[in-house]
Amino acid sequence: MIIQAITAVLSPDVLLFMTIGVVVGALIGALPGLSVVMAISILTPITFSLEPAQGLAMLIGVYNSGVWAGGISAILVNTPGTPASIMTTLDGYAMTKRGQAGLALGINTIYSVIGGIISSIILMIAAFPIAKFALKFGPAEYFALALFGLSMIIGISEKSIIKGIMMGCFGFLLATVGLDSMYAYPRFTMGNMDLLQGIPYVAVMIGLFGFGEVLTQIFDSSSVLEKKEKTKIGRILPTWKQFRTFAPITFICALFSTVIGAIPGAGGDIASIICWDQAKKVSKDKENYGKGSEEGLAVTCVSNNGIIGGAMTTMMTLGIPGDAVTAVLIGSLMMYGLQPGPMMFVDDRPFVYKIMIMMIIANIVILVFGLATAKASAMLLNFKKEYIWIAIMILSLVGSYAINNSVFDVIIMLICGVVGFFLKRCDFPLPPLILGLILGSMAESNLRRALALSSGSFGVFFTSPISLVLIVFTCAALIGPFIMRIVKKGKKSEVAHEGE
Repeated sequence: MIIQAITAVLSPDVLLFMTIGVVVGALIGALPGLSVVMAISILTPITFSLEPAQGLAMLIGVYNSGVWAGGISAILVNTPGTPASIMTTLDGYAMTKRGQAGLALGINTIYSVIGGIISSIILMIAAFPIAKFALKFGPAEYFALALFGLSMIIGISEKSIIKGIMMGCFGFLLATVGLDSMYAYPRFTMGNMDLLQGIPYVAVMIGLFGFGEVLTQIFDSSSVLEKKEKTKIGRILPTWKQFRTFAPITFICALFSTVIGAIPGAGGDIASIICWDQAKKVSKDKENYGKGSEEGLAVTCVSNNGIIGGAMTTMMTLGIPGDAVTAVLIGSLMMYGLQPGPMMFVDDRPFVYKIMIMMIIANIVILVFGLATAKASAMLLNFKKEYIWIAIMILSLVGSYAINNSVFDVIIMLICGVVGFFLKRCDFPLPPLILGLILGSMAESNLRRALALSSGSFGVFFTSPISLVLIVFTCAALIGPFIMRIVKKGKKSEVAHEGE
């Protein structure tokens, strides 16, 4: 079955669409302000006309490539293309200033690929055992799992936890629109037949992350991408001695970032911050970290893409998004007729193998493409912002219409774009809304099924060991950040008193 999956993925048509995805991901990732989430949200409905293997190959190419390419602008102009490449600016831009932009770009490409491949191998090893364990889940366990996933709203709430919770609850409320999951009774449809199937989440995602982002950039002058002077590139490939020196620490960071990626709500920015900080503590070159350390750059790059395999493992085996991108990919898989979760490993086992092989092949394509285009990378930052905005607007309109060939979906997209614009202006995080919208129906339907089977007794959620553990984790995830803030405030007040 694995041989058949490799043969299918290596077919010319699948490789072509994967390469297209890698190129698109590189363009999106390298341009500051444009996110991988936005790219996949826009491309998902466009790939609906393709075969599932072709469409998913393109999206996986965009995912892996976009995270890697975020480091290009971080290295060249000290502006992270994606949140995951925030730490790349510390050592990458310092290398550019001393004339080593080429080496920095080479390290970014090579170690991003290494992190992606290692995490993909872990996905292949760990996914099936996790899925086999998840087959023991019933309605009570699935509700607890959805609740745990929703609790990760805390982890992706950016600046304000309260605002993140509000957005998650808003997404949960949107998930109740449509036919009731138990009795098929219309809810909140206001007599509109288009809302019987619920609010189209792909149109919502395109509006929030695509159209809304364009409106934000047009309004916010700080998003303007100015032309930069031609940057000196220099040598691209690291030396063999550098490879040997970086190998132990980067391998450990790749493993560690994969684990972080498997935690719902954690992302490449968290993984790179943690790995960079810990690597600095044990490194022999700790004095140069943040001042242009090649090792420090390699650590952040391997961590950025290392989270992808972990996030995909959580998404595929449990149906819980590991990050904002996999939250969108859940919708993509559902559009292809695949339901992420343990049953996918039973009913769609051949396609699961294809996804795993695609992850590895996508990284190989990135390696070839990244090294071949390193010297031309700076040109990506000179595109006029107006052309980018027009392209995204057109893709948003076409993509939202292509979901169901419905003007109503376009209207939903436009409304969500305007709403997303105002939410961003007020510093409300958008990923929690998507998380609530996607997991809301899962939580509600399994809650009601569990209560129906237990004759209305909530004890069913505490008599199951799996459900009980997940509920404890949920409480810890919700309460933990507040406790940490109180502790930090207490320490700061103690220090202030001691200073007096």
